[in-house]
Amino acid sequence: MKKIVVIFFALYLFTPLSGQELLVDVQIQHQQIQGVDASVFDEMQKSISDFLINRKWTDINFQIEERIHATMVFTFNNAKQGGDKFSGQLNVVLQRPVFGTDYNSVLLNLVDKDIDISYMPFQTMNYSDNTFTDNLTSLLAYYAYLMIGVEMDSFSLYGGAPYYEKALAVTQSAQNATYQYKGWQAMEGPKNRYHLIETLLNSSYQPIRDFLYSYHRLGLDMMADNLDRGRQTITASLEDFKKVFDKRPSLYLLQVMLETKRQEIINIYSEATPAEKVAMLNIMKEVDPPYGSRYEQVMK
Repeated sequence: MKKIVVIFFALYLFTPLSGQELLVDVQIQHQQIQGVDASVFDEMQKSISDFLINRKWTDINFQIEERIHATMVFTFNNAKQGGDKFSGQLNVVLQRPVFGTDYNSVLLNLVDKDIDISYMPFQTMNYSDNTFTDNLTSLLAYYAYLMIGVEMDSFSLYGGAPYYEKALAVTQSAQNATYQYKGWQAMEGPKNRYHLIETLLNSSYQPIRDFLYSYHRLGLDMMADNLDRGRQTITASLEDFKKVFDKRPSLYLLQVMLETKRQEIINIYSEATPAEKVAMLNIMKEVDPPYGSRYEQVMK
């Protein structure tokens, strides 16, 4: 069985296939905006979806069933300048399948509160790497590369590096744009797009990427074959959280990962041995203290 798993993922990562990489469910929430025709948001949703799904983001080809699944929910609360400029937030949720099951594990669940875009119906969405054209296409390219990078990291140790580099390049182009949009600059605060991608590429916080691989590829993916062994690997992978926490407890990337994996970790350990539950609690109550009582639910 183990050999089958290895062969499957080798094929997934390296075999030339056909098709684009992303399958993104784009949703636009605009209930708070008055005076703008709803058809504008319908067209925006279609344009964003087409841009993400139809563009080729990597040199790797995927079969349709192997595309990277994600949801992007834009919630706009303000429109200005004739209804072609919108601001609000974006919720990005990335999932990947778990081998041997029909379960999808959430890899990324974050909210970007600095969304500020311009959009006119039927406008051409042009984008070129290393060039800033407009904030909308830069945002979409950034998150496309980020999602691909995280997905690849979960299948191959540090496999997402080339796509994190591309996301960083998007950030640098946006930083050099004439008009400075929020979310791209290092000095704006610790929780933005720049700091998220910078820490993913920072060797000081590499244990987060170790976690992405060991927890998913060596833990979850093995549980269908050997439940106890998979859970033991997951328990060991939680130590990666502590390594980062000990260096920088408030790190944005760490907080995103904890928010993403919290409920899944609780679910995994609901059927664990008493010793495994205690091991998990000792780590998670330290690195995620506001939610200590949530983790303690596994002991009931």
